[in-house]
Amino acid sequence: MDGTKPAMESNTEETQEETQESKGCFECCIKCLGGVPYASLVATILCFIGVALFCGCGHVALSGTLTMLDNHFSTVTTDHATLTMVIQILQYIIYGIASFFFVYAILLLAEGFYTTSAIKKELQSDFKTTACGRCITAFFMFLTYIMFLAFLAIFGFTAIPVFLFFNMWTTCSAMRSPDANITSPESICVDVRQYGIIPWNATPGKACGATLGDICNTSEFYLSYHLYIVTFAGAGATVIALIHYLMILGANWAYLKSAVSTHDYQDIKTKDDQDLEAEARSKEGQNSSSYS
Repeated sequence: MDGTKPAMESNTEETQEETQESKGCFECCIKCLGGVPYASLVATILCFIGVALFCGCGHVALSGTLTMLDNHFSTVTTDHATLTMVIQILQYIIYGIASFFFVYAILLLAEGFYTTSAIKKELQSDFKTTACGRCITAFFMFLTYIMFLAFLAIFGFTAIPVFLFFNMWTTCSAMRSPDANITSPESICVDVRQYGIIPWNATPGKACGATLGDICNTSEFYLSYHLYIVTFAGAGATVIALIHYLMILGANWAYLKSAVSTHDYQDIKTKDDQDLEAEARSKEGQNSSSYS
């Protein structure tokens, strides 16, 4: 009996230590999860997805468009040399956009972590924001607004190829429809020269009838059309992510500014209380000396 009692006490102590350790790990996890800026995290994930879809699908869609034009609408290479150069420039721009937004989204996420921890410490009166930190938040807000305007223009630009391919797709669908009573299919044409994609002297410049139907059945057309739709959706997702970032940055900046005002008020109030307390003590000292 005497030997079992120390063993039971040691087991109880080990159980208490394990409970304390598990409780400490749980509290640490809760504290870490509480410091995560979930709004910035969601915006970052949405931004990554949108930019990946826009850049990846847009790059492949541009290559497919150039192949389709080269094979069916502009068989002479010199006729679409300018278009080829423009597409290559756009592909290089896509590389730059992908690299820039990868770094920029990580910076905005890091800024979200910093601001979230700063706001919590402000509420606990353990930390004071600096003017540099508030300026960084304001700078990111301004730069994100510029990026939003730029990507809004890109979003509108990506709608153009979707519209052109949709017109071509509906024309081919109307030709294949059994309800369409078309007596002369060769009179139905798609002329890409009228869109300014290739010059007017390009050969042949247009496709009619059965030739147009064959083009719509090619893998280049089918793949490019759907990739442009995904590119358009990716640009829209990026615009939504940037709007989300703007709301987050605006809210963080307002919180930091209000926290500074609160701290200034607390400092002034503390100083006034100290002055009043010092004045009261001096009056008490004067009264005690006069009675003596």
